[in-house]
Amino acid sequence: MDSLDMAQCVNGGIEPLASGALTTPIIVATGIIGIVFSIFLLRQVASVLLDVTSAPGATRTADSAEQNTKLVELYRAITVGASAFLNAEYKLCALFVAVVSVGITLLISWATKDPATGEWAWTSGLISALSFFVGAVTSMVSGFIGMRVAVFSNARCTVGACAPAPHGWTHSFNTAFRAGGVMGFSLTGVALLSLYALILGLRPLFGSEQTDLMHLFECIAGFGLGGSSIAMFGRVGGGIYTKAADVGADLAGKVVENLPEDDPHNPGTIADNVGDNVGDVAGMGSDLFGSFGEASCAALLVGASSPMIVAAGWGALMFPLALSGVGILVCMATSFVATDLMPVRDEKGIESALKMQLLVSTLLMTPCVYALAVTLLPAATCGMCVGGFVVGGVCSSPLKAFFCVGFGLWGGCVIGFVTEYYTSFSYTPVQEVANACRTGAATNIIYGLALGYKSAIVPVFVVAFIVFGAHSLAGFYGISLAALGMLATLATCLSIDVYGPVCDNAGGIAEMCELHPSVREKTDALDAAGNTTAAIGKGFAIGSACLVGVALFGAFVTRLNDTGAKVTVDLLDPLTFAGLLVGSMLPYWFSAMTMKSVGKAANEMVIEIKRQFDANPNLLIPNHPDRPDYDTCIKISTDASLQEMIAPGALVMLSPVLCGVCFGTRCVTGLLAGGIASGIQMAISSSNTGGAWDNAKKYISKGAMDELIGQLEPETVDGTGKVQTKKSQIFKAAVTGDTVGDPLKDTSGPALNILMKLMAIISVVFAPLFLAIKDGDGLLGFVVHDKDVAAAHDAVVAATRRLAQVPVASPAGGGELVAMAFGLVVGVGGVLAVQRATAPPRAKAAKPALVCRAAKVEGTPVEPRLLAHTASLA
Repeated sequence: MDSLDMAQCVNGGIEPLASGALTTPIIVATGIIGIVFSIFLLRQVASVLLDVTSAPGATRTADSAEQNTKLVELYRAITVGASAFLNAEYKLCALFVAVVSVGITLLISWATKDPATGEWAWTSGLISALSFFVGAVTSMVSGFIGMRVAVFSNARCTVGACAPAPHGWTHSFNTAFRAGGVMGFSLTGVALLSLYALILGLRPLFGSEQTDLMHLFECIAGFGLGGSSIAMFGRVGGGIYTKAADVGADLAGKVVENLPEDDPHNPGTIADNVGDNVGDVAGMGSDLFGSFGEASCAALLVGASSPMIVAAGWGALMFPLALSGVGILVCMATSFVATDLMPVRDEKGIESALKMQLLVSTLLMTPCVYALAVTLLPAATCGMCVGGFVVGGVCSSPLKAFFCVGFGLWGGCVIGFVTEYYTSFSYTPVQEVANACRTGAATNIIYGLALGYKSAIVPVFVVAFIVFGAHSLAGFYGISLAALGMLATLATCLSIDVYGPVCDNAGGIAEMCELHPSVREKTDALDAAGNTTAAIGKGFAIGSACLVGVALFGAFVTRLNDTGAKVTVDLLDPLTFAGLLVGSMLPYWFSAMTMKSVGKAANEMVIEIKRQFDANPNLLIPNHPDRPDYDTCIKISTDASLQEMIAPGALVMLSPVLCGVCFGTRCVTGLLAGGIASGIQMAISSSNTGGAWDNAKKYISKGAMDELIGQLEPETVDGTGKVQTKKSQIFKAAVTGDTVGDPLKDTSGPALNILMKLMAIISVVFAPLFLAIKDGDGLLGFVVHDKDVAAAHDAVVAATRRLAQVPVASPAGGGELVAMAFGLVVGVGGVLAVQRATAPPRAKAAKPALVCRAAKVEGTPVEPRLLAHTASLA
């Protein structure tokens, strides 16, 4: 093409697409349909009466009236406990939102002020704060909906299991699965509508030029920040609550006193059931809402950086949201497969029905993605990228965008099935962990840790392939689309994830109501599959969080480059590498804080449970009518979680801000890269290790190893020849592993995915603040002046690279020298600290050590060679 043609070819000859008019109807209609369908599912769940004799085929007995009374009492107790905790947590969150909104307004307004007049940009600050507020409120609404649905459905799932087989399997499964569907479809519908309404509401305040749209989506990024901030508190606070109660109840009840799981005499059992709802349901809902918000914000921001996408019109810009909207319809159609077309009729059908949801939704979504891509995305007719569009310096196309989404869509499916393989007792890995319990808890824990580490291999390779492939096809826009692809079937993922805690609660209620053992058998089988689906849900959440983190990383660099900073990530830059090391350490620091918090709270719980057992020995007598004080244990979990969730949250939120303010944008890029690379592997291994230990315990408790237990521990065989599995040392070893794994799979592991996302979205939102301080060099730039050390720095770098025969790179900042010196001081200090920490304790001496060198310690003769050596030192 000659120069004249090139001059006439503006934006590849792309004109606004007529199909763009379809975008708003698609997004609004699918969001409304999702909410309406969730109401439909809720009505089906509500049709189940809280009466154990109302299930089809159930018979009325002399105990039915008493069982119904207990059922309603437990239902109300769990509901009140969950509501009380969530209300207390959200009061703190409301205060946090108010304070942070003011901070965002002031900092962003100052950072984006007019350089000529110095006038603060109040519009940018207020809009960013408004976006943050809307995202935070929507996240709280999502968590609240999930909690209310779960506590509303748990007792109804128990009632469904009271029916004889096969109806009992069908009704109990459908109740739990539809409860998950209420959460899934309501959350996706509310999230989609709230984000799109925010965009439409703020759009008139900005122009239609590319720079105006970039500014709009930069401000909209606060929506994702609000969602993930609340998700952090929900995940950490809810995780500490549920695992403090679970671990405490297990240790004091099952391990020490040999009480059955969920025995009504255990004071911690109500707190344990409350925790399933506030941690596994409300926390997961806020978490995945945050993933949706952040992935959407990243895709919108990076997409707006492409002049060709902007030239194609509003429909091309809103392609990411249309993708999520169509996903709601696909998930809605898929849900009928499990409940109507292929209903569960026995235990074997549970896992296959849940796996079918993943496979069918992914298959149905694939052609829908292709249709959307070729309809809404542009194709240039002239220039250097004919048939496609340029985004982030990469020549992409609608077909390439389809592949990017497909990578994430099918990659999530692969991660889900790999997670199932490593956490389901239907497969070899968990069976090996259960078999290791023969030789005690220690070997069980060793096998479980090894399983967790191995389970991270395939998912990390999958995510690495997705990142490389998507970036090759469409730059960071492709990675954003891959993240949205993994979240395209979000409603289905939430349905199968919330299903697990509902079944867990149903089993606890069946035990505490002293229903027929066949009811508990059904709920235990449903719960075992629920543990696997929960692990699958966590796998999706972690994989999508990694992709979202990388996408937001790209949005961060895009926003920096939009200001003319021309930022590149250079790992040879010592300041960037220093940030990488610190970022890699943060998941360990964060996990240590959350694990210790669970340990402290569980310790208090054990002490309280033991106190109640000592005060009322009747609690240890089977079938005794006395009941413990549940409220005290609920208060212990509530107080501990609210107090302990603040420090880990502050660590994640303040790290990128302090890093950017003090050391500049180069250090932030390293911090984000390190946190993502380290966080995904630790999150996967922690979640899968805990899930494997839990299902290994259930594998043993269902009687799969009874023959072996009878041979190794004949004292567990009763007079009828039946093995008392839960009295065996093998089962107790499995319970120990499950107890150790509880905080790994339900507190630290799931919360790490928020660490990856939250640090990245904070960096995106506060990018103007970082750039406003010494042009992105941070406060360090005021201490170290590049011009003063440039000559020395260049000489050292040039000499080093000549020796290594490496081409000389462009001059770097003098901040590197300070960073290296700082690293040297920290390194030496670290060595000294380790030596001090690992040194054996020594008795206090009345004289200096060298003067006392010949003194004998407690009559022990002094080695002559030691005396000679010490004398030479003196």
